[in-house]
Amino acid sequence: MVLLQIARQLQDLGWLGGILYWDKPPGGAECAGLPWVRASAAAMAAGDTYIVPEGWPNALVLGLKRGCRTLVYCQNWSYLFHGLEQGVHWRDLPVEFLAVSDPVVWHMEQVLGKRPQVIRPALDLELFHPPASKPGGALRIGFMPRKNKALAEQIRRIFEERNPKAHVQWVPIHGLDRPGVAEVLRSCHVFLITGFPEGCPLPPLEAMASGCLCVGFTGFGGWDYMRQIETDGYAPHGYPLRDVSWDGNGWWSADGDALGAVLGLERAARALPQGSTLLATAQTVAAYGSDDQRREIVAALTEPGTVR
Repeated sequence: MVLLQIARQLQDLGWLGGILYWDKPPGGAECAGLPWVRASAAAMAAGDTYIVPEGWPNALVLGLKRGCRTLVYCQNWSYLFHGLEQGVHWRDLPVEFLAVSDPVVWHMEQVLGKRPQVIRPALDLELFHPPASKPGGALRIGFMPRKNKALAEQIRRIFEERNPKAHVQWVPIHGLDRPGVAEVLRSCHVFLITGFPEGCPLPPLEAMASGCLCVGFTGFGGWDYMRQIETDGYAPHGYPLRDVSWDGNGWWSADGDALGAVLGLERAARALPQGSTLLATAQTVAAYGSDDQRREIVAALTEPGTVR
């Protein structure tokens, strides 16, 4: 989805020559109106810019053979070496790099020795927005079962064991299109994040935009925007958090720390009547707009500093 966002931004800028595909172009409304080109028929030439997502190193050959400026866009730090043959090193390939978030930038700088520029995802604020009011009654906790399902179940069991009198409804978000996801998020009070590793996780941002309090794992990449509400909260070791304009926007625990996530849920439930995080979450959401993404795209592709 982030690649399609970038493609549409490039199209609006007049910079998009085509999106390559192997067998057949993908379907769906989100893919409509874009210039899909079969890879074998691509008319790329020296001087063109060719962007390839991490995990597809064989696709780099198309650009390298034709003398294109070839960039690897890393959306998840854990996939940086995915698909790269043993004995092949990034340092030996004539490519440049882009990263999806500040933590991924930092990780790549530590690994590659140079600092790539960043292009963050953009929120669809017409789709993800808060409701006029949240439902009354039970505390509704949304979560995505596809993100470490067993851990999500463990968190639920621990929470229920510790809080036998709590009136809670667990809301799985699964198998829905994006409008469906947005509708369910608007009906939830809290969103539980169980995914890791992550590059710059969008679901927590979408949940914030939908008026949810957020709790859970950062996947490391989430530290691009995640900040602790509680002063005694978990913090990453070795990675210096970038300066941001917002304060604490969630209760974040170490990846895999089920009990830590439960403690976060309990704190969120206590904070819910006060709406104590809504200002910080609104400020967070405002920093991930389409215009912000476009500025990063223009800077990354035109200004000096994209690493080689």
